[in-house]
Amino acid sequence: MPAVRGVLVLLLWLSGALRAHSGGLTARETCKAGFSEADYTALISQNILEGEELLKVKFSNCLGTKGTQYETSSMDFKVGADGTVFAARDLWIPAEEVAFTVTAWDGHIAQQWDATVRLLVAQTSSPLSGHKGLQKGRKTPALDLAPPPSDELLPWPQHPPASGLGLRRQKRDWVIPPINVPENSRGPFPQQLVRIRSDKDNDIPIRYSVTGVGADQPPMEVFSIDSMSGRMYVTRPMDREERASYHLRAHAVDMNGNKVENPIDLYIYVIDMNDNRPEFLNQVYNGSVDEGSKPGTYVMTVTANDADDSTTANGLVRYRILTQTPQSPSQNMFTINSETGDIVTVAAGLDREKVQQYTVIVQATDMEGNLNYGLSNTATAIIAVTDVNDNPPEFTASTYAGEVPENRVETVVANLTVMDRDQPRSPNWNAVYRIISGDPSGHFTVRTDPVTNQGLVTVVKAVDYELNRAFMLTVMVSNQAPLASGIQMSFQSTAGVTISVMDVNEAPYFPSNHKLIRLEEGVPLGTALTTFSAVDPDRFMQQAVRYSKLSDPASWLRVNATNGQVTTAAVLDRESLYTKNNVYEATFLAADNGIPPASGTGTLQIYLIDINDNAPELLPKEAQICEKPGLATINITAADADIDPNVGPYVFELPFAPAAVRRNWTISRLNGDYAQLSLRILYLEAGVYDVPIIVTDSGNPPLSNTSIIKVKVCPCDENGDCTTLGAVVAAGLGTGAIVAILVCIVILLTMVLLFVVWMKRREKERHTKQLLIDPEDDVRDNILKYDEEGGGEEDQDYDLSQLQQPEATEHVLSTAAGVRRVDERPVGTEPLYPVRPVVPHPGDIGDFITEGLRAADNDPTAPPYDSLLVFDYEGSGSTAGSVSSLSSSSSGDQDYDYLNDWGPRFKKLADMYGGGED
Repeated sequence: MPAVRGVLVLLLWLSGALRAHSGGLTARETCKAGFSEADYTALISQNILEGEELLKVKFSNCLGTKGTQYETSSMDFKVGADGTVFAARDLWIPAEEVAFTVTAWDGHIAQQWDATVRLLVAQTSSPLSGHKGLQKGRKTPALDLAPPPSDELLPWPQHPPASGLGLRRQKRDWVIPPINVPENSRGPFPQQLVRIRSDKDNDIPIRYSVTGVGADQPPMEVFSIDSMSGRMYVTRPMDREERASYHLRAHAVDMNGNKVENPIDLYIYVIDMNDNRPEFLNQVYNGSVDEGSKPGTYVMTVTANDADDSTTANGLVRYRILTQTPQSPSQNMFTINSETGDIVTVAAGLDREKVQQYTVIVQATDMEGNLNYGLSNTATAIIAVTDVNDNPPEFTASTYAGEVPENRVETVVANLTVMDRDQPRSPNWNAVYRIISGDPSGHFTVRTDPVTNQGLVTVVKAVDYELNRAFMLTVMVSNQAPLASGIQMSFQSTAGVTISVMDVNEAPYFPSNHKLIRLEEGVPLGTALTTFSAVDPDRFMQQAVRYSKLSDPASWLRVNATNGQVTTAAVLDRESLYTKNNVYEATFLAADNGIPPASGTGTLQIYLIDINDNAPELLPKEAQICEKPGLATINITAADADIDPNVGPYVFELPFAPAAVRRNWTISRLNGDYAQLSLRILYLEAGVYDVPIIVTDSGNPPLSNTSIIKVKVCPCDENGDCTTLGAVVAAGLGTGAIVAILVCIVILLTMVLLFVVWMKRREKERHTKQLLIDPEDDVRDNILKYDEEGGGEEDQDYDLSQLQQPEATEHVLSTAAGVRRVDERPVGTEPLYPVRPVVPHPGDIGDFITEGLRAADNDPTAPPYDSLLVFDYEGSGSTAGSVSSLSSSSSGDQDYDYLNDWGPRFKKLADMYGGGED
């Protein structure tokens, strides 16, 4: 073994050296960007974990790797920024080889380069089969059942020295084949797995270490290594279901921590043991199968998963049926595919009416179903037998009977009951009824009660006892769903139904309802018009019919109560308001004497033929015309209540008496319906004239009528229109009468104007009088009276009640007779003074002011407007002192008698200070 390994290492070293040498020579000449190789190859396992590194590609763009981006043609693999190829997700490789393309993008020069990566799936081998020779790329073994020997040595791969000058092509790293470790090992632990060694440890001391998941990454310390000897150990039992593989990297450094070898990859795979039972996806499975299904019909599928390795017997599950309940009609009604879990029927005889559901216990066993070594689990499969229409409905009786009154509809006359053993409330059970004979006219139908499934025989078209006294129906029943293949209808699916019709008292009816007769209007009273009789449909009942009027708007008719003969009770008039379109309509009632009585109505229409019984009337009744002939004419016509041929053409003529009519007027014919009336003489005095005209129609015999037309004759202007004055004159007033009317109108307007002027003057006088008599309402400037003025500047700290007007003097105040000014202030009992004289209301504002001034001067109780006002209390202690000159000590020595000479306005002052008696 060591000799073979040494030869391989030497050969590979020489090959690499040659490639490096040639590459160095090329590099010296020029730098070519691209991958180091066009094709990369590595060995992998069928199970790959997400993020697991597979190999590393090398790319150079002669400027360094900065800005280089990688991508792959496969979604299962990705390339890192350093060129490491890893799995993008957990994978299971079924093929022997996986190939894809790795593309490198250079953002600086906008170019791309491609390389092919081939991943070869390693086959199952002995634990150390990979040690027989080192392989290119990464080696990942298949799972083994035995651990590797503890003294196995994994030498570090060596690189020969470079020869020549310049750049050297770097040889790819060599990696160690994977190591297989069985799960659930009992130890003792730590258990040695392998020893790694570098041949440089002969020259210098080397320290070994491992990194990766299970070493220095969670889960921590699953693996350990002796740093001096290079022996690697597993420290606890492994669980493949928790993690199936580990990827570690071994490192060799000197005592100073300097790297002496490149790191190598170590792959450790956990060998599966049968330590998991199969687990069903559901504990209870529900399926169904149609009754009557043939053997081999698919029913359902049950599935169980085993957490153990499915590529080994530990994860290979097999199924079998343990029990079936009930075991009818056979104990083996179903079978199961041992590999897929498909349940199918194996025997015939499934009948829902006997067994509606089966319960089947299914067992799943691993180790390919070996009951001695495998682990098992069970689940329940519930199989429902679904209904098919294999039972036709059957009547519970062969005949049914019912009865129905005549002329009755939407009445249930019989209930038909059926029996069906299929599943209730399903299309296989729901009954459908059909009448196959006995009802050609379609009087009956059979409806299905959705709850009871009964057939309800219902009348949809009224039956007549006088025509059919009984019906014999044949009814057939079926289901909504068709019968299953091979099932025939039962003889009990048809039944007979006898329906008896009961006679009831029916109302008499008029065979010719809305009967129409034609006759001339104006027939004599008592004329027999027609016999309007009714028919009693009850032929098998002896009954009498009586007639009466139900509606006769004009009371023109009477009816014979026994035979229905209609005669006139008044003269029929076509021009009456009760006729419409020449038709008069009356309604009659026919009633029998049955129990209970029944009655029917009939309408008689009388078309009245017109006779010439209405004379024409002249139109219009009034008109106007100019007093001179030739300027205007009057168009006249006639109106006749009759209809053709008893109307126009009309004949218009003037009577011979009085003679003035034909002397003043003339008539000229325009057409059969119109004529013109005009003046015959040259001039006719304005006024209103009654002109008689004879109008004759064209009836047979013709009728004539003399009508009066009032014609207003008036003076006209040049256009032939009556003037306003002419219209008045035409009304019959003379010139003197018109002048008198105008004079009266002028006098009336003058009186109205004078009355308005007088009312305005009266209103003005009333307003002026109010200003003198009631000064309280005077809006001029007045001195208003207040109760108190308030105190001085220094009285704010004293009781303010002393400023109030004493209430003791209020009872002595009185109001003197006469008119008082609003600015007076009485302080005690007032003397009686003469009342101001009342003068007539001034005619102008100057007189008003003079009179007001005179009244104020003669009023001794009113102070002048420019006098001092007297207040109740001024206050005390004011720093301003008193402003009243009346308190001067010198006032007593002064003589005030001269004030009497100043007039009445100063008389009061003279009395107060002059020493008078008052």
